[in-house]
Amino acid sequence: MVIGILQPGYIPWLGFFEQLARSDVFVLYDDVQYDKHGWRNRNRIKTAAGAQWLTVPVSVDFSQHPAVNSVRIDSRTDWRRKHLLSIKQNYSQAPFFRDHIGLFKEAYARPWEKLVDLDVHLILRLAEALGLGPKRIVLSSSLGVEGRRVERLVAICKNLGADVFYEGAAGRDYMRQSDFEPHGIRLEFQDYRHPVYRQLYGEFVPYLSVVDLLFNCGPESLDILTGRIAGETT
Repeated sequence: MVIGILQPGYIPWLGFFEQLARSDVFVLYDDVQYDKHGWRNRNRIKTAAGAQWLTVPVSVDFSQHPAVNSVRIDSRTDWRRKHLLSIKQNYSQAPFFRDHIGLFKEAYARPWEKLVDLDVHLILRLAEALGLGPKRIVLSSSLGVEGRRVERLVAICKNLGADVFYEGAAGRDYMRQSDFEPHGIRLEFQDYRHPVYRQLYGEFVPYLSVVDLLFNCGPESLDILTGRIAGETT
């Protein structure tokens, strides 16, 4: 059994969903410390002027070292309307816009309070739109597994019966095969090769939210992001 573990992010990039696709059980690491400059509340889409950030405003007191699942959305501005409008304006001419815009209309119609709830909802809906099927997705906070850093990752893998832990490339900086092998678990690092696919607005821009791929490539999106078929240039 392959286990992937990643913090939930806002409309994540292609590599996030490649890890999800490769995993039998995918753990959203929601009870670790919230990072100030991470991807929990923001991502990028493509516009005629280049990449544009979509950022969910949050209310955070970093002196309290908040966990991801405790962060609240700051709704003093109408960020939901702004994000939906940006998506509509920049993807209305994309081939599969009509197929997927309803996902975002529905999500942005809800009065979200916690960032994690928004992130998880969109991850589940985007996974469904990509055709990933009934993947088992769980929150780390629901497992009752304790420990620090690598020790806890090992414990989560053991708890879920993992044979393989499929970790992102950043894990190379602090994880070793020797951390997992004594527990009968093979550590495998992601080596993601970003595909080039057809986009609007000229020259290809990589490392955007998966929404860019989905609107432009529709039913081919999953095969493109997993490398099963080659993408196309504009």
